[in-house]
Amino acid sequence: MIDLSYQAVMGRKNEIMKKAVGLDYSVFEYGKLSFDYEGMMEKVAYSIPEMQKIQYETKVGNTSLFELKNINKLIKKYAQKGKGARIFIKDEAANASGSFKARRASISVYHAKKMGYKGVIAATSGNYGAAVASQAAQRGLKCIIVQEVFDSRKIGQPEILEKARKCEAFGAEVVQLTVGPELFYMFLRLLEETGYFNASLYTPFGIAGVETLGYEVANQMKDMEGRYPDVVIATHAGGGNLTGTARGLIKAGAEDTKVIGASVDLTGLHMASDRDFNRKSFTTGHTGFGVPFATWPDRSDVPRNAARVLRYMDRYVTVTQGDVFYVTEMLAQLEGIERGPAGNTSLAAAIALAKEMDEDKIIVVQETEYTGAGKHPMPQLTFAKQNGIEVRRGNSIENIPGKNVVIPENIGQITAKDFDMNRLRHSYIKNAVENKKLTEVTMEDVKFLAEDTKLAKEEVIEALKELKVAID
Repeated sequence: MIDLSYQAVMGRKNEIMKKAVGLDYSVFEYGKLSFDYEGMMEKVAYSIPEMQKIQYETKVGNTSLFELKNINKLIKKYAQKGKGARIFIKDEAANASGSFKARRASISVYHAKKMGYKGVIAATSGNYGAAVASQAAQRGLKCIIVQEVFDSRKIGQPEILEKARKCEAFGAEVVQLTVGPELFYMFLRLLEETGYFNASLYTPFGIAGVETLGYEVANQMKDMEGRYPDVVIATHAGGGNLTGTARGLIKAGAEDTKVIGASVDLTGLHMASDRDFNRKSFTTGHTGFGVPFATWPDRSDVPRNAARVLRYMDRYVTVTQGDVFYVTEMLAQLEGIERGPAGNTSLAAAIALAKEMDEDKIIVVQETEYTGAGKHPMPQLTFAKQNGIEVRRGNSIENIPGKNVVIPENIGQITAKDFDMNRLRHSYIKNAVENKKLTEVTMEDVKFLAEDTKLAKEEVIEALKELKVAID
């Protein structure tokens, strides 16, 4: 009889994962902590033309890119003379399932079908679950979505419950859990019991699927304006959105386009805390995921995360919850489109940055997401009030995560706060050393860390010396 205790299942983690992904990550590993990232992506992923064909079959990709003309006019009123960059938006809500994550799911589910798996499983409380369910329905596969939904009072957030409804609408079985370590345990158990494919957010298949998004942004902008965008802003949580988009931009030839990550500032709220779980008004695209995954991407549900944001992110900014609620309403009332909060996180950052940039510059917000009953500002703000959060108008810089949501009175108050990229890079090196319990590394490892953090080798060596790690 198989031992299903927590310790036993977690002890079989690597064996379960290898069978469920059909990929032996160990063949790419070398040195004390390194692995061949590009080799992994090239060996198991598909080419851009192949992925475009796969995605076309299931109603994904080739979404519209358009200028936010009314919002851009308003920005000009609050910007200094000569400032006020133009903002364009990629309307990913047009994908089957309603978000860019359909791109990730399309390649994962296609590959699962190709490899003979009877079903797919994903652990997610977000749009990715709906994307996997939608793609599985079209490919004729079974689908199980494992969600972290409730606190210990069995109270769930409106946005997460909305996403569960969406998954079920596509025919998926949804397993709903409370916040805590049981999510990964149950995920592993289900993978082992069913023999289904692990349609993780973080496999090479999932990340490669997003490359078509960056590729389309570059080519559409070239066709529309005769040049590539100056800046592309991607909402950053686990890192796949930014990583895949950046890789696609590069493959299209837009090497000089700056890629900026944007997250909602939830400083002080712990994502695994039962108390904090329902004191946040955003379930993804926030610093509770953005910072941990940037500083240690291999915390994911696969041995090696294919989302490596520090390789690609030129700048990382945060906005407040109030900023995003304001921008969500503004997008609807000025541009006539209702979209959910994930893409509007990047739009809030874009508005703040557009006010500072020259008027001949172009910013692309590379995603929108569908909206629904639980994603609208009103249910989220009502839920916040019910959990003791103050909601008021004012200057959003007064926002304190877990205590209040301050909605700005005009776009002049929307600001983007820079996160220290150097701090993120050095935190990554520290986490790599501590998680691998290393006292020495090789020069191969130094080279890998330099690539994974976009630091010079000399800076990596200095950081390792400060951590008292010898170099062989």
